[in-house]
Amino acid sequence: MIIAIDGPAASGKGTLARRLATHFGLPHLDTGLLYRATARALLDHGHDLSDRAAAVSAARSLALTDFDEAGLRSRDMAEAASVVAAIPEVRAALVDMQRRFAGRQGGALLDGRDIGTVICPDAACKIFVTASDEARATRRALELRGRGEKVDYGAVLEDIRKRDLRDSSRAAAPLRPAADAVVLDTTKLDVEAAFKAALVIVESAQNSLRAGHPAY
Repeated sequence: MIIAIDGPAASGKGTLARRLATHFGLPHLDTGLLYRATARALLDHGHDLSDRAAAVSAARSLALTDFDEAGLRSRDMAEAASVVAAIPEVRAALVDMQRRFAGRQGGALLDGRDIGTVICPDAACKIFVTASDEARATRRALELRGRGEKVDYGAVLEDIRKRDLRDSSRAAAPLRPAADAVVLDTTKLDVEAAFKAALVIVESAQNSLRAGHPAY
Protein backbone atom coordinates (compact mmCIF):
# COMPACT_ATOMS: atom_id res chain seq x y z
CA MET A 1 0.00 0.00 0.00
CA ILE A 2 1.28 3.45 -0.90
CA ILE A 3 0.31 6.34 1.36
CA ALA A 4 0.80 9.86 -0.03
CA ILE A 5 0.83 12.77 2.39
CA ASP A 6 1.03 16.32 1.05
CA GLY A 7 0.68 19.76 2.53
CA PRO A 8 2.31 23.15 3.05
CA ALA A 9 5.19 23.98 5.36
CA ALA A 10 4.66 23.34 9.10
CA SER A 11 1.21 21.82 8.58
CA GLY A 12 2.28 18.81 10.64
CA LYS A 13 2.60 16.41 7.71
CA GLY A 14 6.15 15.35 8.55
CA THR A 15 5.37 14.39 12.13
CA LEU A 16 2.22 12.65 10.98
CA ALA A 17 4.06 10.80 8.22
CA ARG A 18 6.71 9.47 10.58
CA ARG A 19 4.13 8.23 13.07
CA LEU A 20 2.01 6.58 10.39
CA ALA A 21 5.04 4.91 8.82
CA THR A 22 6.06 3.48 12.18
CA HIS A 23 2.52 2.35 12.96
CA PHE A 24 2.07 0.54 9.64
CA GLY A 25 5.66 -0.65 9.31
CA LEU A 26 6.25 1.19 6.05
CA PRO A 27 9.48 2.75 4.75
CA HIS A 28 9.16 6.54 4.82
CA LEU A 29 10.59 9.20 2.55
CA ASP A 30 10.41 12.89 3.39
CA THR A 31 10.75 14.15 -0.19
CA GLY A 32 11.35 17.70 0.99
CA LEU A 33 14.81 16.57 2.06
CA LEU A 34 15.65 15.88 -1.59
CA TYR A 35 15.14 19.54 -2.43
CA ARG A 36 16.93 20.72 0.70
CA ALA A 37 19.88 18.47 -0.11
CA THR A 38 19.94 19.77 -3.68
CA ALA A 39 19.99 23.36 -2.43
CA ARG A 40 22.70 22.52 0.12
CA ALA A 41 24.89 20.97 -2.60
CA LEU A 42 24.49 24.08 -4.76
CA LEU A 43 25.47 26.43 -1.97
CA ASP A 44 28.36 24.25 -0.84
CA HIS A 45 29.84 24.41 -4.34
CA GLY A 46 29.36 28.15 -4.69
CA HIS A 47 26.48 28.04 -7.15
CA ASP A 48 23.50 30.37 -7.20
CA LEU A 49 20.16 28.74 -6.34
CA SER A 50 18.79 29.86 -9.71
CA ASP A 51 21.56 28.07 -11.65
CA ARG A 52 19.41 25.50 -13.43
CA ALA A 53 22.19 23.39 -14.91
CA ALA A 54 24.01 23.12 -11.60
CA ALA A 55 20.77 22.40 -9.75
CA VAL A 56 19.83 19.57 -12.09
CA SER A 57 23.32 18.10 -11.81
CA ALA A 58 23.11 18.25 -8.02
CA ALA A 59 19.67 16.62 -7.99
CA ARG A 60 20.78 13.77 -10.26
CA SER A 61 23.80 13.04 -8.08
CA LEU A 62 21.80 12.62 -4.86
CA ALA A 63 21.52 9.34 -3.01
CA LEU A 64 18.96 8.69 -0.30
CA THR A 65 21.78 7.99 2.14
CA ASP A 66 23.44 11.37 1.62
CA PHE A 67 21.33 13.39 4.00
CA ASP A 68 22.53 15.10 7.13
CA GLU A 69 18.95 15.62 8.20
CA ALA A 70 19.72 17.84 11.17
CA GLY A 71 21.75 20.16 8.97
CA LEU A 72 18.95 20.44 6.44
CA ARG A 73 16.20 21.49 8.84
CA SER A 74 17.13 25.16 9.27
CA ARG A 75 14.90 28.05 8.25
CA ASP A 76 17.45 29.13 5.61
CA MET A 77 17.49 25.68 4.03
CA ALA A 78 13.70 25.60 3.92
CA GLU A 79 13.69 28.83 1.94
CA ALA A 80 16.50 27.64 -0.34
CA ALA A 81 14.70 24.36 -0.99
CA SER A 82 11.56 26.22 -2.04
CA VAL A 83 13.56 28.19 -4.62
CA VAL A 84 15.18 25.05 -6.04
CA ALA A 85 11.89 23.12 -6.03
CA ALA A 86 10.36 25.70 -8.37
CA ILE A 87 12.81 24.68 -11.13
CA PRO A 88 10.90 22.22 -13.38
CA GLU A 89 14.06 20.39 -14.47
CA VAL A 90 15.00 19.71 -10.85
CA ARG A 91 11.59 18.26 -10.09
CA ALA A 92 11.83 16.07 -13.20
CA ALA A 93 15.29 14.85 -12.17
CA LEU A 94 13.96 13.69 -8.79
CA VAL A 95 10.77 11.97 -9.99
CA ASP A 96 12.33 8.57 -10.75
CA MET A 97 14.10 8.40 -7.39
CA GLN A 98 10.84 9.03 -5.55
CA ARG A 99 8.86 6.56 -7.65
CA ARG A 100 11.46 3.85 -7.14
CA PHE A 101 11.14 4.37 -3.39
CA ALA A 102 7.35 4.21 -3.65
CA GLY A 103 7.56 1.00 -5.69
CA ARG A 104 9.14 -1.03 -2.91
CA GLN A 105 7.53 -4.38 -2.27
CA GLY A 106 5.03 -4.07 0.53
CA GLY A 107 4.41 -0.38 -0.04
CA ALA A 108 5.79 2.89 1.26
CA LEU A 109 4.80 6.23 2.72
CA LEU A 110 5.98 9.45 1.10
CA ASP A 111 5.33 13.00 2.21
CA GLY A 112 5.87 16.20 0.28
CA ARG A 113 3.98 18.62 -1.90
CA ASP A 114 3.21 16.68 -5.07
CA ILE A 115 3.07 13.05 -3.98
CA GLY A 116 -0.63 12.52 -4.59
CA THR A 117 -0.76 14.64 -7.71
CA VAL A 118 2.48 13.75 -9.54
CA ILE A 119 4.72 11.18 -7.88
CA CYS A 120 2.11 8.61 -6.84
CA PRO A 121 -1.20 9.56 -8.48
CA ASP A 122 -2.44 5.98 -7.99
CA ALA A 123 -1.64 5.85 -4.27
CA ALA A 124 -4.24 3.90 -2.32
CA CYS A 125 -4.45 6.60 0.34
CA LYS A 126 -3.90 10.33 -0.11
CA ILE A 127 -4.02 12.85 2.71
CA PHE A 128 -3.57 16.60 2.28
CA VAL A 129 -2.59 18.09 5.63
CA THR A 130 -3.22 21.78 6.18
CA ALA A 131 -3.51 24.37 8.96
CA SER A 132 -3.91 28.13 9.28
CA ASP A 133 -0.93 30.37 8.49
CA GLU A 134 -0.72 31.50 12.09
CA ALA A 135 -0.79 27.98 13.53
CA ARG A 136 1.92 26.87 11.14
CA ALA A 137 4.11 29.87 11.95
CA THR A 138 3.78 29.15 15.65
CA ARG A 139 4.80 25.52 15.14
CA ARG A 140 7.75 26.41 12.96
CA ALA A 141 8.95 29.06 15.42
CA LEU A 142 8.82 26.55 18.28
CA GLU A 143 10.66 23.98 16.17
CA LEU A 144 13.43 26.42 15.29
CA ARG A 145 13.78 27.65 18.87
CA GLY A 146 14.08 24.02 19.93
CA ARG A 147 17.15 23.79 17.69
CA GLY A 148 18.67 26.82 19.33
CA GLU A 149 17.94 29.28 16.49
CA LYS A 150 16.92 32.88 17.17
CA VAL A 151 13.40 33.32 15.87
CA ASP A 152 11.18 36.28 15.03
CA TYR A 153 7.55 35.11 14.75
CA GLY A 154 6.63 37.83 12.24
CA ALA A 155 9.51 36.86 9.98
CA VAL A 156 8.58 33.17 10.21
CA LEU A 157 4.97 33.95 9.29
CA GLU A 158 6.14 36.02 6.32
CA ASP A 159 8.44 33.19 5.19
CA ILE A 160 5.60 30.68 5.32
CA ARG A 161 3.28 32.89 3.29
CA LYS A 162 6.00 33.55 0.72
CA ARG A 163 6.71 29.86 0.44
CA ASP A 164 3.02 29.02 0.09
CA LEU A 165 2.73 31.48 -2.77
CA ARG A 166 5.84 30.14 -4.49
CA ASP A 167 4.80 26.51 -4.03
CA SER A 168 1.22 26.99 -5.19
CA SER A 169 1.99 29.20 -8.18
CA ARG A 170 4.97 27.37 -9.70
CA ALA A 171 4.45 25.94 -13.17
CA ALA A 172 5.73 22.45 -12.31
CA ALA A 173 3.70 20.39 -9.84
CA PRO A 174 2.08 23.24 -7.90
CA LEU A 175 1.05 22.57 -4.31
CA ARG A 176 -2.61 21.53 -4.27
CA PRO A 177 -4.70 18.63 -2.97
CA ALA A 178 -5.18 15.71 -5.33
CA ALA A 179 -8.78 15.43 -6.46
CA ASP A 180 -9.19 12.22 -4.44
CA ALA A 181 -7.22 13.31 -1.37
CA VAL A 182 -8.79 13.65 2.06
CA VAL A 183 -8.07 17.10 3.51
CA LEU A 184 -7.02 17.02 7.17
CA ASP A 185 -7.01 20.42 8.87
CA THR A 186 -4.74 20.27 11.92
CA THR A 187 -5.16 23.89 13.05
CA LYS A 188 -6.95 22.89 16.25
CA LEU A 189 -5.49 19.40 16.60
CA ASP A 190 -2.54 18.37 18.72
CA VAL A 191 -0.16 15.67 17.49
CA GLU A 192 -2.14 12.82 19.01
CA ALA A 193 -5.50 14.01 17.69
CA ALA A 194 -4.07 14.52 14.20
CA PHE A 195 -2.59 11.01 14.28
CA LYS A 196 -5.91 9.46 15.31
CA ALA A 197 -7.74 11.33 12.54
CA ALA A 198 -5.19 10.18 9.98
CA LEU A 199 -5.45 6.58 11.20
CA VAL A 200 -9.16 6.62 10.43
CA ILE A 201 -8.43 7.84 6.90
CA VAL A 202 -5.73 5.23 6.24
CA GLU A 203 -7.72 2.37 7.72
CA SER A 204 -10.71 3.32 5.58
CA ALA A 205 -8.46 3.23 2.51
CA GLN A 206 -7.08 -0.16 3.56
CA ASN A 207 -10.57 -1.58 3.95
CA SER A 208 -11.58 -0.27 0.55
CA LEU A 209 -8.42 -1.70 -1.00
CA ARG A 210 -9.20 -5.13 0.44
CA ALA A 211 -12.74 -4.85 -0.91
CA GLY A 212 -11.36 -4.09 -4.35
CA HIS A 213 -12.52 -0.53 -4.83
CA PRO A 214 -11.06 2.94 -4.10
CA ALA A 215 -11.87 4.63 -0.83
CA TYR A 216 -12.47 8.11 -2.22
